Amino acid sequence: MTSAGSTKPINTPAQVLFASLVGTTVEFFDFYIYATAAVIVFPLLFFPAGDPTAATLQSLATFAIAFIARPIGSALFGHFGDRIGRKTTLVLALSTMGLSTVGVGLLPTYKTAGVIASLLLALCRFGQGIGLGGEWGGAVLLATENAPPNKRAWYGMFPQLGAPIGFFFSSAVFLVLSKWLTPAQFLSFGWRLPFLASGVLVLLGLYVRLTITETPVFAESMARREAQRVPILSVLKNHFGTVIAGILTSLSAFVAFYLMIVFTLTWATTALGYSKSDFLKMQLVGVLFFALAIPAAALLAEKGRKPVMLAINVAIAAYGFAFAPLFQAGHAGAQLMLILGLTLMGLVYGPLGTVLSELFPTPVRYTGSSLAFSIAGIVGASLAPYVALWLAKNYGLKYVGYYLTSSAVLTMIGLLAIRETKHSNMAAAIEAP
Repeated sequence: MTSAGSTKPINTPAQVLFASLVGTTVEFFDFYIYATAAVIVFPLLFFPAGDPTAATLQSLATFAIAFIARPIGSALFGHFGDRIGRKTTLVLALSTMGLSTVGVGLLPTYKTAGVIASLLLALCRFGQGIGLGGEWGGAVLLATENAPPNKRAWYGMFPQLGAPIGFFFSSAVFLVLSKWLTPAQFLSFGWRLPFLASGVLVLLGLYVRLTITETPVFAESMARREAQRVPILSVLKNHFGTVIAGILTSLSAFVAFYLMIVFTLTWATTALGYSKSDFLKMQLVGVLFFALAIPAAALLAEKGRKPVMLAINVAIAAYGFAFAPLFQAGHAGAQLMLILGLTLMGLVYGPLGTVLSELFPTPVRYTGSSLAFSIAGIVGASLAPYVALWLAKNYGLKYVGYYLTSSAVLTMIGLLAIRETKHSNMAAAIEAP
């Protein structure tokens, strides 16, 4: 493949799709190994041992740092992604994320370094969040800006596949380590292995990304000298309403995912008596359906983004009423609850990256789509498990289902506020504000 009027090769589909997939796979792999370690390892190794509850809360606070850092990373990497290019920025984002994650695996413990160990852990988590804030948007743009116009939803779903793949591998790693190592061995060195192993994926991703060329859509925009001096100011001035609509459009995906993965595991192992390993295996079954639903939704979305997304959110809203009865209907009911919930999550998540990327013009696309996605993560992801647990304890499990239904209604409002983007010309010149 060559660009028009040039003999310089451009990216092959295989390069594009793998380069966009590997980064988000690392992202979710890193997220889940940190989430697991923040509950079972870090309170014991990185904080004072006198008060176990305080240590756990401090550990979870470091986990939450990434959600605060992600919008900062979106603005930072979005700025460079919209000014100097997608390729270079993606390499920097993946490097930041990879170094931060491997760094966690190399940290001294509280017993060795005292409070410095706690601060270094928080710093590494902040670095993860910064890198993650720039990773998703760039990966989606790498896919969609290289895609043929009639295959943008298909190309754009490859970064989304990183979520189920990353979750599957992170869960599998901890299940294997729990089988092979004693609790003492796991606490001594075993917990470090997943963090260090992520470095292999990062190196692979960097190799692939260093071999690709800049996306043709961005190259054309740069040739027209459309670069904005401060992209985030342009987004907030000229596309603020689009950002808000993008946040709402992303909301149900985040709420559904974190209810299915975080809240259900917490509630099942405390209120319903499941063992952690048994319910984790049930979640892995559901994640397979999650993975299968992503490409299915992308194929449907090639016929039109809004009708498909609206129909899926209607289904999510209806599912909210079945959530509690299924969850409390024994093992078979709980498994069906996970399969249905994660299938719907995959269906709404599959076209989401494409939709967000098509909402913004090229000179601010990286910043705008990343910002909408990251802020939706704060509202939907970081709050969902806590809101759901509070609702379940104070009003009953059925209100958790109503919470999911409400998020789907808000997403439908966001979808109604945006235009149909299927026919958008991503390479068009930016319109004057």
